[in-house]
Amino acid sequence: MSILVVTGTDTGVGKTVVTAAVAVLAEERGASVAVVKPAQTGVGEAEPGDLDDVIRLSGVRTTFELARYPAALSPAAAARVSGLPPVSLSRAVARIGELAASHRLVVVEGAGGLLVRFDEEGATLADLARALSAPVLLVTRAGLGTLNHTALTLEAMAHRGLEPAGVVIGSWPAEPGLAERCNVADLEMLAARPLAGALPEGAGRLDRESFARVARAGLGPALGGGFDPAAFRATFRLAP
Repeated sequence: MSILVVTGTDTGVGKTVVTAAVAVLAEERGASVAVVKPAQTGVGEAEPGDLDDVIRLSGVRTTFELARYPAALSPAAAARVSGLPPVSLSRAVARIGELAASHRLVVVEGAGGLLVRFDEEGATLADLARALSAPVLLVTRAGLGTLNHTALTLEAMAHRGLEPAGVVIGSWPAEPGLAERCNVADLEMLAARPLAGALPEGAGRLDRESFARVARAGLGPALGGGFDPAAFRATFRLAP
């Protein structure tokens, strides 16, 4: 059994698409997979949330949303303004632990970034990952501004003793500009390791079969795919 926590440098960086890609590759290898969203925000009671996208893209249907809040805020703030109970860290740890006992892989997708609060006491996804002794996969943007956000998140992970599972670019543009191309080497330098993957922009709009192909090409061997960082870098060349 294993647990993988997926976080991002910010909201909207591609965490759900990366979560779905990890799930589909694990299931292709014959692993039993569960996906957990401790807190879904910005979605009404009857509206589809991130886990619906995971199901649509990956086909993995063993999914669990532990709390939902309609306001598009941090989980703590969304719970406060809605008058609903906040996410319970201890209950989340217990539920994920139960799932890990019966599944080969449990993928936990956070809301926002690593230090976004679950409750008014300051519990965060970082605390959840630490309580679960789970490695953290960081999803980041490709473009300008990503380096500082990535560096800060990696520093926060190191400060809390969290094991990094790698850095994945959540949406690689079809026509990368100078900033995107330069950022690849800098992201690898910040992570002190090659990229763990890069998924193409628009991957979240693909059908399931096409998405599985993209996942295989876009995630590295440690995540079940065939992504080759050196070959990826060779697809673009910086001007001398």
